[in-house]
Amino acid sequence: MARTLIPAENGPVRIVSVVAHRGDPYRVRENTLPSLRSAVVRGADTVEIDVRLTRDGVPVLLHDATLKRLWGHDRQLSGLTRAEVEELTLGGVPTLRDALLDVGTHRLMIDLPGATEESVRAVVGLVRECGAAERVYYCAGPVAMLAVRGEDQAAEIALTWTSLAPPRPVLIDAVRPRFLNYRFGLVGQELADRVHKDGMLISAWTADTRRTMRRLIRCGVDSVTTNRVDVLASVVRDNSLTGPPS
Repeated sequence: MARTLIPAENGPVRIVSVVAHRGDPYRVRENTLPSLRSAVVRGADTVEIDVRLTRDGVPVLLHDATLKRLWGHDRQLSGLTRAEVEELTLGGVPTLRDALLDVGTHRLMIDLPGATEESVRAVVGLVRECGAAERVYYCAGPVAMLAVRGEDQAAEIALTWTSLAPPRPVLIDAVRPRFLNYRFGLVGQELADRVHKDGMLISAWTADTRRTMRRLIRCGVDSVTTNRVDVLASVVRDNSLTGPPS
């Protein structure tokens, strides 16, 4: 699905990207292949996934450090092999390779919770091996994104930032992010304008109400992450037809 063009009040038309948070988690269990497929069908431009390593170094889709919340097993992922994870979840936890193949040409935003040098090296290497670098970008905090930049000088990066104080120039120079990625409550017009003035795009997470989605679009964000992908796709589409309010 093509990203939606939003008429700007002044200047050129801009693009707002609809990012599905862990797939379509309100309908289908998060970070599973059926959830990714549901998100794509319901209008996602990009699907955000979380990737961690199993004990034997296989990148798989899981946000938490354990299987307890989603799969009912109080077991650390880092202490389990890929085969053990598959057995415990009846094949429900996909590998990153599975996900890259399953979404076809759609973009993936790879979040790296609990990232280590080993996990970053494995994830970036697998993306490269699968020929998916052009349709993947990465998000997390400074330490993880510095590691990604070290592994791939051309990687597209969304640097997650949790403060209204801007990142230091030395960090921006080292990471070279395309996006600054903020929790939605921090984002306002002034922040969006500053990020754009500094030559970057701004993304916001995780917006689940129509009111918040509309506010973010009015502020000028370039990308919104949501658990309600069909709602966001509808809001973005409606805004593209009506234009921003005067």
